[in-house]
Amino acid sequence: MKFLLFTFVGVVHLFSLNSGKAIYKNDNSQRTFQEIKEEVARYGDVAKAIINLAVYGKAQNRSYERLALLVDTVGPRPSGSKSLEKAIQIMYQNLQEDGLENVHLEPVKIPHWERGEESAVMLEPRIHKMAILGLGSSIGTPPEGITAEVLVVTSFKELQRRAREARGKIVVYNQPYVNYSKTVQYRVRGAVEAAKVGALASLIRSVASFSVYSPHTGIQEYQDGVPKIPTACITVEDAEMMSRMASRGNRIVIQLKMGAKNYPDADSFNTVAEIIGSKYPEQVVLVSGHLDSWDVGQGAMDDGGGAFISWEALSLIKDLGIALAGWSGNCTVALQVPFPTQVTAFCAGLRPKRTLRLVLWTAEEQGGIGGFQYYQSHKANISNYSLVMESDEGTFLPSGLQFTGSEKARAIVEEVMTLLQPVNITQVFRAGEGTDINFWIQAGVPGASLLDDLYKYFSFHHSHGDTMTVMDPKQMNVAAAVWAVVSYVIADMEEMLPRS
Repeated sequence: MKFLLFTFVGVVHLFSLNSGKAIYKNDNSQRTFQEIKEEVARYGDVAKAIINLAVYGKAQNRSYERLALLVDTVGPRPSGSKSLEKAIQIMYQNLQEDGLENVHLEPVKIPHWERGEESAVMLEPRIHKMAILGLGSSIGTPPEGITAEVLVVTSFKELQRRAREARGKIVVYNQPYVNYSKTVQYRVRGAVEAAKVGALASLIRSVASFSVYSPHTGIQEYQDGVPKIPTACITVEDAEMMSRMASRGNRIVIQLKMGAKNYPDADSFNTVAEIIGSKYPEQVVLVSGHLDSWDVGQGAMDDGGGAFISWEALSLIKDLGIALAGWSGNCTVALQVPFPTQVTAFCAGLRPKRTLRLVLWTAEEQGGIGGFQYYQSHKANISNYSLVMESDEGTFLPSGLQFTGSEKARAIVEEVMTLLQPVNITQVFRAGEGTDINFWIQAGVPGASLLDDLYKYFSFHHSHGDTMTVMDPKQMNVAAAVWAVVSYVIADMEEMLPRS
């Protein structure tokens, strides 16, 4: 275990950034980019201190251990469930005990859907019990189920071309996996498109980069004016098998039973905690992940990891501040008499100029319900948001940071990422996004997300395999360090990120 040692001179250097003119402008700064680069470079020691604490110091593996305790205790946390609300209350208490500020819950009405008992059995050309997972918001079948012949298609275009064949059948989609954003349209729209041509139900090949006979669930959407039909995901293996059977001219018959039900909206909460800014407390850098999950696996990867490295980011900054406040000099005197600015800042601990706000979203899996409610409640203060961040694509070893914003803001973020050279994660990619923060990004606020191993992520995504076994504590340490360095430096720089 390594510990960080600071000399007084080093600490003065760390906190020399706390002086300067307060400026908040939409890209009206008169400073040169070279001056901004020099400002960012002076955070090198702070970045190293955060990295050392997260990766090598007393905080190593903390986010992993915290996450394991929650998911082992509570399990999966689907929208509207008692387990989600239990997790929210546990996190509310955890954040208070961690010493974070302004810990509170913001109410949200969220959907409540339960899958019930479900099964799918191939009756022809042979008996085969299939692994399925009903898709979120799907209706159920009649108690006796639906028994019908199957039509296998590989695309919406093929379905339209064979529309006359689809009436009265179960449509099976065997669409190839291209990438998540393109392929997920079959899960989201598959039931609607099948219903338009008279199908009785739809079964969707799981949207997954890899499969070990694992169905992958997720949200689907009905459309006004289109009949609602039951819909579920099946494994890649079964979808491909039925495609081969159909190509040989085999008649395929399936009996589908689903006990899925939609219930009235339930009461829930977004969970919020802060480190209040020392100079511009009304301005915000938001870090986030979602606390809800699907009802299979443990929701450890999606999105327990993202939620817990976001908590860890604030914990690291708070803990480093406490460590620095242990300086042997007389802080009581320093805070009461005209000592140099850097000394009084040091005695106040590591606290950014802007407020660092943690939000653990509820009901993200149902389409960002918690994120939308938060945006509606807080958008009047949109001019005070410097950066919104969401981690929701895994907390494996990051490749870098995805960013959306003006080119000038991107240039600043690229400089900030150079501070992560000690862990060799410095790249800035396009398309920073997140279901819960996209409302802010679309309104012009800069946004960031972690770029991760997406092949691994979508191998376990929304499946029984999303458990703590997928997680790696050392990789979570690094992800938390990246998240903490970026959020702290952006929150502490003298100016907000410029917008378009």
